[in-house]
Amino acid sequence: MLSMGLVPGEIELPGIIKPTQLAMRITYTTLFKFSRRLVNTALILCFLAYAAQWLDISLIERLEHIAYDLRLRATIPNSVDSRIVIIDIDEKSISQEGRWPWSRNKLAQLTDKLFDDYRIDLLAFDVVFSEPDNSSGIEALKQLAEGELAGNQAYQHAFAGLSQKLAYDDIFAASLKNRPVVLGYFTQHKQESIGHDNKPPPPLATAGEFAGLLPSAGSFGANLRALQEAAGIGGFFNNPMVDRDGIYRRLPLLIEYQSSLYDALSLAIYRRYRAIREVEFLTDQLGDQDLASLEGIRVGDYTIPTDQHSAILVPYRGRQGSFPYVSATDVLQGQVDRAALAGKIAIVGTTSAGLMDLRSTPVQNVYPGVEIHANIVSALLDQSIKSKPAYLIGFEVLELLVLGLICTFFWPRLSFSGSFMLYFGFSLLVIAVNFALWTKLHIDSALFTPLLLLSSLFVAQVSFAYFLETRRKTQLGKSFSQYVPPELVDQMVQSEDDFSLAGESREMTVLFTDVRGFTSISEGLEPQALSELMNLILTAITKVIHRHQGTIDKYMGDAVMAFWGAPLHDPRHGEHALEAALAILPAITELNQQLKAKDWPEIAIGIGINTGKMSVGNMGSSFRMAYTVLGDAVNLGSRLEGLTKEYGALIIVSDATREQAPQFLYRELDIVRVKGKREPITIYEPLCLTDAADAALIEQLQLNRRALTVYRQADWETAAELFAQLHRSNPSVWLYRLYLERIEHYRETPPPIDWDGVYTHTSK
Repeated sequence: MLSMGLVPGEIELPGIIKPTQLAMRITYTTLFKFSRRLVNTALILCFLAYAAQWLDISLIERLEHIAYDLRLRATIPNSVDSRIVIIDIDEKSISQEGRWPWSRNKLAQLTDKLFDDYRIDLLAFDVVFSEPDNSSGIEALKQLAEGELAGNQAYQHAFAGLSQKLAYDDIFAASLKNRPVVLGYFTQHKQESIGHDNKPPPPLATAGEFAGLLPSAGSFGANLRALQEAAGIGGFFNNPMVDRDGIYRRLPLLIEYQSSLYDALSLAIYRRYRAIREVEFLTDQLGDQDLASLEGIRVGDYTIPTDQHSAILVPYRGRQGSFPYVSATDVLQGQVDRAALAGKIAIVGTTSAGLMDLRSTPVQNVYPGVEIHANIVSALLDQSIKSKPAYLIGFEVLELLVLGLICTFFWPRLSFSGSFMLYFGFSLLVIAVNFALWTKLHIDSALFTPLLLLSSLFVAQVSFAYFLETRRKTQLGKSFSQYVPPELVDQMVQSEDDFSLAGESREMTVLFTDVRGFTSISEGLEPQALSELMNLILTAITKVIHRHQGTIDKYMGDAVMAFWGAPLHDPRHGEHALEAALAILPAITELNQQLKAKDWPEIAIGIGINTGKMSVGNMGSSFRMAYTVLGDAVNLGSRLEGLTKEYGALIIVSDATREQAPQFLYRELDIVRVKGKREPITIYEPLCLTDAADAALIEQLQLNRRALTVYRQADWETAAELFAQLHRSNPSVWLYRLYLERIEHYRETPPPIDWDGVYTHTSK
């Protein structure tokens, strides 16, 4: 087995070339360097292959989608474009006008209203009308006119007068004719018959040499011939290029069908609005014409940047509502302000969930499909489409190659801090360049790919350095450094003793602290201020605990749990824990001066300490481990901290801790049963070192013991007199007032005859 010491030595690897039975001598340093370069080269080649589109890595693609969504949401204008209005077939419209599809004469009324009454500039339908409208009953009347009532002159005369009024498709077609209207239709990749055998709208152009890279349609669902001919122009509203996660990030502007090109609904709206019939296609002219690819579509004075598949990045303005919505029924009823529609582009679509035109987008999980088209039209009008040009592949490959080579050659020569600074600096540079391309040049360049390459190379560098430089004692020190102060870690590293993370049972002391009323404090602070406050509190307490050789077990919100006696054995663990607790109080007082200067609320804490048998070691699951203590003695320590609020004490210790630290002076508080334990315990409040106590304090504590004695004998009169005397002399001590209240209660509701003077607490 290879020896991985701090300084690599020369070792033998026998039997590597077994056929010749030769032995190879190789230094670990050489093997290390070779392995590191091999791993780095493999990583760089893998990322280069992905950037060159030779390798499909779904994880990186997913991360790039996340990066795209984050950048999009961070830079969208979140403004309303009033140039485009969505005529919404919403739940209100369906409720008042009847279920969809509506009769074509009603759509004709809607069209007439929009053009004649509201003076819109253009009308588009994100709806397909592929089936004839027979809702008027004209087919049944026609059958009667040609059959049973063929000889009935009166019927024939009436039918002739009604036929024109009931030909709803013709009425709708007439409303579309000679007006700026764009109809929508849909395509499908598979070949199948959809609806009537109608030809799609007239082709945009004959497919060129780049058509092989465009999405192609095998079939389509077009509008009725009479309707499409009346409108004159149409566009497909489906998206054949939805990303694998189902999110609408890009949409093709062209689709190829039977060697002809057809444009998307949004492009058709833009062309009709600008009265542009002809378009030009910009292709790369490098290499063979058969390999030419599309780079842009020139419409009038604007060249729309596309990829080789004619796709653009959908330029979302914001969440749903980036365009004014008008209920279709309000238009039919004439209840819309004319100024809201005059001179606008109106797109008829739906937000009704039942009509299933809701999409998943980077800005909102449920987003109306009609508003996607509105976003594209808006960006075409503003000429602000972001692009992902073909030459970007070369830029991204070069970027990865340069980053990979620099890191491979420079990182091995740097210290860890130097490597991290290089990693951090390059990461910031990549992000800055990426955002500059995004915001200034409207170019979508890969972000996570170079960052992931940098991270992978950095992790590889750190991993190899770790295995090269780490010793057993250093590993042990790192294992405990997050729990114990650096001084103890140094002792452990220098010690010849073996320290283990495995569980064992020891007599130890545990300490719990908790901030009083922290919930109300946190409600009055901003998140950033609250975070800073938490850091100040926990840092102040941790410094004291480390100074007194304690081990931090965990932070629990505003609470701290620590213990003494592990991993290093400490025969004075109870004394050290109590010294730490008494030192925490002035540290909190000092901290309150800082908080007062910041105009933040001052804090108070409660501390509970207990000594006893505990299980200590690395505990947890296969997913996460922690060096911690468990047992009844630990639970009791937590309960004692909770009792500090009841007794108005800053610190409460058990009798076991008091016996461990007899040099301190204590105020006896009570004999209690805490929740979860049957046996009663005596609890105390440590005050100071015995040598530091004055005569008045000693006299007060003696009187307190006398009062507790007669209280436990149920001598209420004497106990009340003594506690009243204590309360008058020491009004700031809440304990004496507490006992006066208890005595008053017991006078009215005496305890059982066999009462043992123990107070039972039923809550934690």
